[in-house]
Amino acid sequence: MGEPQIITFSYQELVTALIKHQGIHEGIWGLTIQVGLQAGNIQAGPSGSDTVMGIIIPLQKIGIQKQDKPNPIAVDAAKVNPPSKP
Repeated sequence: MGEPQIITFSYQELVTALIKHQGIHEGIWGLTIQVGLQAGNIQAGPSGSDTVMGIIIPLQKIGIQKQDKPNPIAVDAAKVNPPSKP
């Protein structure tokens, strides 16, 4: 069988993985994405006359942020990463 070319994750799977990676055991945490914004001339075709004004929105950081209440992109750390019992 060949190697998978694309592996995707839901928002909740990403948040769960980051919660476990950071060793968080309590609180509701959700996905946060920081973006940038830049405008400029972009060549949209093969000739120089195909230049248009465009906007570039780069993803700068992806992380988790503590939430006040559950929502579709948040998970409860106590459920997905309970503390170890002694």
